Amino acid sequence: MPITLASWNVNGIRACHGKGHFDTFLAEVKPDIVCLQETKAQQEQSPLTLEGYHEFWNSADKPGYSGTAIFSRIKPLAVTAGLPKRLETKHELHDDDFGNTNNEGRVLTAEFEDFYLVTCYTPNVKDDLSRLAVRHEKWDPAFLAHVKALAKKKPVAFCGDLNVAHTEDDLARPKQNVGKAGFTDEERDGFRAMLAAGFVDTFRLFTQGNGRYTWWSYRGGARSNNVGWRIDYFLVSEDLVDKVVAAEIHDQTLGSDHCPVSITLNL
Repeated sequence: MPITLASWNVNGIRACHGKGHFDTFLAEVKPDIVCLQETKAQQEQSPLTLEGYHEFWNSADKPGYSGTAIFSRIKPLAVTAGLPKRLETKHELHDDDFGNTNNEGRVLTAEFEDFYLVTCYTPNVKDDLSRLAVRHEKWDPAFLAHVKALAKKKPVAFCGDLNVAHTEDDLARPKQNVGKAGFTDEERDGFRAMLAAGFVDTFRLFTQGNGRYTWWSYRGGARSNNVGWRIDYFLVSEDLVDKVVAAEIHDQTLGSDHCPVSITLNL
């Protein structure tokens, strides 16, 4: 049975929905499950009325900030918010690390019969790299420990705005951005650690080379000139790879500075 999973950093669900593009995307792609990042809203503030979808939210305590959500036509067996308190990491992640990370609504995990699905809004290290060390030493290991623990139980797909361009093919101007936020050695090492742990970047199963991006700055006509970054992903554990039959970047979909990405699984 094929099912389509979509992921989108909407940069404010109220703003994105108000532009009309969210409903258009759903009508065109017809995803069975939609994962959102940077919702910037509490559930009761949501403008969405998605008939036939079960909805789950992990909103930030801070109003208008961060947040994730999952909308699914398939009812999950269970849904949990945040990262577990106890993780097998070298550096334990505490609530006060990274600005009360577990209060920022950055991770939402849904368990289905055949797999786990995790949506993630990875913290940005800031232009001055002031949060790079804690991301590299705490957040990235903690998130990886979470998905590895899930993968011991059943296959895993995780998605979202991971706030890193993995290789030079994943941004339009790599040489100018070496060492800058989103393209530091530390952030790229965090992504490589996911691959080393057995998770697979699904888009690269089907498409190689540069020119396909998921985020563009609002400045300088970046989107119209396709001066972008690929920082939104779907990764799957190795036992799901042969079930991935498509992986797409929907770069014609407007409504946010990010565009949606999707995969189709034949389960």
